[in-house]
Amino acid sequence: MNAFIAFLKDEDGQTSTEYILLVVVVAMIVMKFKATATTKLNGLVEQVFNGVSANIDFSE
Repeated sequence: MNAFIAFLKDEDGQTSTEYILLVVVVAMIVMKFKATATTKLNGLVEQVFNGVSANIDFSE
């Protein structure tokens, strides 16, 4: 019984498991909002390039 309690109290290896779980959670969040982020970033890039094109005179 003492060996089992010692096993439960042992914290070795928990840090790597916690980091793996953290990476999984972050990956799930990124995948969840991927479409929204892509749409917003495409709109932002389009606005920047349209603004630059409107301000540059290509006739010179």
